[in-house]
Amino acid sequence: MLKSAEKKPSANLPAVPEIPVRARSGKASAAFPTVVTLAQSVTDQLRTAIMEGRFLPDEKLSEMSLSAMLKVSRTPIRAALHSLAAEGLLEYVPNRGYSLRSMDTNKLIEIFDIRGALEGLAARLAADRGMNEATLADYRSALEAGDRIMAKGRLVRGDRDRFGEINARLHDAILRAADSRMLVDMVRMCHNIPIFSDRNVLWTDYDWLRRSHDDHHRILSAILLRDGPRAERLMREHVHAVKLEMKGQLDSATGAAG
Repeated sequence: MLKSAEKKPSANLPAVPEIPVRARSGKASAAFPTVVTLAQSVTDQLRTAIMEGRFLPDEKLSEMSLSAMLKVSRTPIRAALHSLAAEGLLEYVPNRGYSLRSMDTNKLIEIFDIRGALEGLAARLAADRGMNEATLADYRSALEAGDRIMAKGRLVRGDRDRFGEINARLHDAILRAADSRMLVDMVRMCHNIPIFSDRNVLWTDYDWLRRSHDDHHRILSAILLRDGPRAERLMREHVHAVKLEMKGQLDSATGAAG
């Protein structure tokens, strides 16, 4: 999972008391202590639940109910809600608390334009700087896993979820190769909209998925050739194709609902 850089609290968010950090000896420690690990774990669990659609749009997230659900005190829950609001996943309204952020279809689609520019830049930087052996091995391993799915010539039960995980691994590898913490943080903000989670895109068309996976091969070739402009162009086109697919699905869903 990508880690975001430390952010200053927004003026619109409530202040969150510091979580005490103490080592077993009782003295302050620079090491990653248990209480901080718990706070981060709670944040990660809530983020996953949101991305998986376990909460409704505009649903109020109660500290008390979340505390009971995760079986932790309200202190790490409060810190997690604050962090997720800073990331853009939640919205905070004074006197009303936190709720899942909602956006209209046009705004959701616009995020793909931003993501295409950012991930295109990441691909160019990866080509300029090169992939180290570990990152290249991760990318090729994910490619091979995708190749095995495509080799069947059709999608079977569970392929969509598996390909979502493969897709995330491929894009994460390029971000690691780009070696830009700020870029990672900005891309993560684009991902922090439930409907845009790589694992939640409703890929059901084998031919479309085949073309998308072929893009991953072409992007890697450009990166290995150190052709930054081509890698950037291919990534932009790749994200644009996902945007068109998502738009078509959203339009179909809206039409069916109407």
